[in-house]
Amino acid sequence: MTTFDKREEGFEAKFAHDEELRFLALARRNKLLAAWAAKLMDREGAEADAYAATLLAPDLLGHDDERLVRKVVADLKARGIERSAQEVLSKSNELLARAVSDIEAGR
Repeated sequence: MTTFDKREEGFEAKFAHDEELRFLALARRNKLLAAWAAKLMDREGAEADAYAATLLAPDLLGHDDERLVRKVVADLKARGIERSAQEVLSKSNELLARAVSDIEAGR
């Protein structure tokens, strides 16, 4: 195996590791966002857990947070709670930073 091959394998391994961490951070962020929204909607226990599961759908864990934000805004609005897309996006970004920090700290 050449040095180039070893470097290529190293880059591939790092990429795979980074993608796994990204997925874990997005999933954790969505759970935290679901908990925040569920609290606003007065959902607790099994009802809050069921809501969290809806935010873990594969199409909401992708590269586009717009779907996630639209869903949360619509879910809140259906319960008579007005939150702007910008407010939900800000909360989502805040919770993503927290999720990344927790994962890096091993929590």
